[in-house]
Amino acid sequence: MKNHFSKTKLSLIVALGIVLTSGCTSSTKQTLNSNQSNQASISPTIETAPAMGLKRKVAIARFTDETKNSNSIFVDKSFDNIGKQAADILSARLTNSGQFIMLERDDLDKVRNEQALEGVTSAVVGADYLIIGSISEFGRKTTSETGIFSRNKIQQAMATVNVRLIDTTTGQIVFSEEGSGEARAEANTTFGVGERAAFDSTLNDKAISAAISKVVSDLMENLLDMPWKAYLIAKQDDQYIMTGGASQGISVGDEFTILQKGKKIKNPQTGFMIELAGKPIATATVVLLSGAAKNEISIVSLDTQLPAQTDLAQLVVMEKE
Repeated sequence: MKNHFSKTKLSLIVALGIVLTSGCTSSTKQTLNSNQSNQASISPTIETAPAMGLKRKVAIARFTDETKNSNSIFVDKSFDNIGKQAADILSARLTNSGQFIMLERDDLDKVRNEQALEGVTSAVVGADYLIIGSISEFGRKTTSETGIFSRNKIQQAMATVNVRLIDTTTGQIVFSEEGSGEARAEANTTFGVGERAAFDSTLNDKAISAAISKVVSDLMENLLDMPWKAYLIAKQDDQYIMTGGASQGISVGDEFTILQKGKKIKNPQTGFMIELAGKPIATATVVLLSGAAKNEISIVSLDTQLPAQTDLAQLVVMEKE
């Protein structure tokens, strides 16, 4: 009986040893907790939007780091490495959507220098909408979770960004959004056996990218909701020359509404000038596309001929409803 008890006790000790040993080898991998962090929340409107539509011209005027990190010695002469990184990420997301014409502003001086070397006259294209943004919060923390036999080290980076969308014709902020994101990595050891996690600098990048992902969907949706406009700039025989071309999604056969601009009045409550609804006077049909880049134009025919004294500056071309 005594021998049987001793054997049973020995078996339990051996079994416990096997369990603990297996524990030492099952938690040595470093893991990244992405959660929803690096995935943009894409709205149904954007998912179902056509790849080719009338494209708005958009520029990122500035994206700055407003946190204490901007005072770090590990930044370039402009003192805004993180802000530039955020601007680059946002610009890439909007460009890759294929729904906007993105204009360079941050490195415009480099573009002008290159144009000077090529002997090209600089002609900066104006944007319909400006994006201004900032990183309002950014930080890191490292925590440890200690058990009887194990230790779990967690590195975490957090970022919050704020963006504003401005209508360049009025200077009015038409949309603003705040988004936060985080990224984390874990390393576990048991009985001192396991992976030792060094400082993971990539978490900073992932946290900023995650924060941008939280705002980019709503920003894109608001941009797509903004009215697209073009203008008649000259008459050619019985046809007219309209601004905009293929790069903005215009195709031969497209139809647009020609509006007589409404009267402008000042709203005494807000101080803003209000343009009253324009009056439709004709329908334009695109018959020919010409030019490239900044020189793109469309030749259109109108279903109703305009009076000879018509001031084209008082007309605006809008999408046909």
